[in-house]
Amino acid sequence: MLQNLEKRKCDDTLVILGGNSNPGLAKEIADMLGTHTADVLCGRFPEGEIQVQIRDNIRGKDVFILQSTCTPANDNLMELLILIDAAKRASAKRVTAVLPFFGYARQDRKDRPRVPITAKLVANIITKAGADRILTMDLHAGQIQGFFDIPVDHLYSINVVSDYLKKKKLENLVLVSPDIGGIRMARAYANILGCPLAIVDKRREDAAKTHVMHLIGSVEGRNVVITDDLISTGGSLVEAARALKKAGALDVYAAVVHPILAGPAIERLQSSDLKELIVTNSIPLDERKQIPMIRQLSVAGLLAEAIHRIHHNESVSALFSKAGVEA
Repeated sequence: MLQNLEKRKCDDTLVILGGNSNPGLAKEIADMLGTHTADVLCGRFPEGEIQVQIRDNIRGKDVFILQSTCTPANDNLMELLILIDAAKRASAKRVTAVLPFFGYARQDRKDRPRVPITAKLVANIITKAGADRILTMDLHAGQIQGFFDIPVDHLYSINVVSDYLKKKKLENLVLVSPDIGGIRMARAYANILGCPLAIVDKRREDAAKTHVMHLIGSVEGRNVVITDDLISTGGSLVEAARALKKAGALDVYAAVVHPILAGPAIERLQSSDLKELIVTNSIPLDERKQIPMIRQLSVAGLLAEAIHRIHHNESVSALFSKAGVEA
């Protein structure tokens, strides 16, 4: 998929522009595409308002703005909107918002009275700001693609993570979905790794607390990998790992795409039954979160390949099939 990407030199009509959320990933992608990130002032006025100026000429160019809406979510979302507006007013030919992590995705339906659908609201705002298309990865819910009225390319990091798991050569492995909603992705991992599947049936008490009710499938005497799209406070994952160990599992690993790691997450992980937490760099890890049990994998190659294909009007769906997940 990415074998010759490092040798490709993009033409000068492609521009990689990064906000403050993940400058390291933006630079890594630009390096793979044989270019550099655009010169952008993305700072603050004295009272805290966001100040943006694109210092490079982007008139008539194909602009890709990389910005994860991670912590601080409100600031990073606002930065993204202002960067999009600045690019449109600078006469960019096309503006693609590249969201390695799409925040505000956990409220994607009205599951209780008088609650918003923030995923749809944020999709509307990004579209209204002037984005022409979206490139994102491992959405919390697949239907969020339909919340946008512009083209959306939804990538999966499953190959990046499964390649790492293959290198570990874990024997007698079973893949575990942490809930019913994650079965589809866990099954894709199980197919790639050639191992059986189990499911944790849990009850969510509130946004930060869950209780494991049942385990569907056998994990006794097996090494286990739990897959999920994000980890926030870590309560759900730690509870699942405890239940799996109690059911006779050997080593328990977790492969989680987006490492939000809010509040007590790090402390919970360090005192948990998990042997290793595998995450991607869709969200950067600050120094406090860089603990030995966390292994962070880069998705720069995946995003760079998708950007190259979009820029050259090539098929991106080939990346879906290679991920073992249907588009």
